[in-house]
Amino acid sequence: MPAYVDVVVPVYNEEAALPGSIERLTEFLAGHLHSSWRVTIADNASTDGTGAVSRELSTTYPNVHYYYLPQKGRGRALRAAWLESDADIVSYMDVDLSTDLSHFPQLVEALESGYDVAVGSRLSRDSQVTRAFKREFISRSYNVLIKSLFFTPFPDAQCGFKALTRQAAQAIIPGIENNNWFFDTELLIIAAKRGYRIKSVPVKWDDDPTSTVNITSTAMENIGGLLRLRFGGIPDVRGPGG
Repeated sequence: MPAYVDVVVPVYNEEAALPGSIERLTEFLAGHLHSSWRVTIADNASTDGTGAVSRELSTTYPNVHYYYLPQKGRGRALRAAWLESDADIVSYMDVDLSTDLSHFPQLVEALESGYDVAVGSRLSRDSQVTRAFKREFISRSYNVLIKSLFFTPFPDAQCGFKALTRQAAQAIIPGIENNNWFFDTELLIIAAKRGYRIKSVPVKWDDDPTSTVNITSTAMENIGGLLRLRFGGIPDVRGPGG
């Protein structure tokens, strides 16, 4: 029996991007995903018209739901939406849909075949990536640092294109301390070190030139998180057989 899939789109002040992204996403899922699905817009304390736009979208599209959190933080939005979801598979993608949607069914199929976590990878040999040299260099350096510190098997911790079984999410997420950008990396490191099976899927990915992510502050947050896990220890969450 096909799994029920919850696709979470975390947003903060995305009133302009949401209508086009949700239209494109729902059309793709309806035409290409064999599973039952819903889209959850997880709004982490937007101050623009994101709430009004999201509520309108949730009435226009029956499979779209709106979830509001009064505090900022992409990780916080994913934590709340995933832990409250009743879907068999929880997932997320960035609102800009930089990762080619054609790869999403591959994430679902990997989980249905026995993997616990499935992630898009921009750094695999077969990936097709378009982005500036500076961002590419920073991303590769960061992932080399992760491997050097934790000997993890996944090539790309930061791609905004991930999926987990509900069982894995319920076990791993309570052990994650970060509520912002390091959330993804912390999730994958905990999963890898506690024995969860991770599938990396090479993807086609195009950089969003309008991204407002602050590279310097995000890098400092990530490095701090890596040092915390390296010297403070990996949380003792329940393993996949627990």
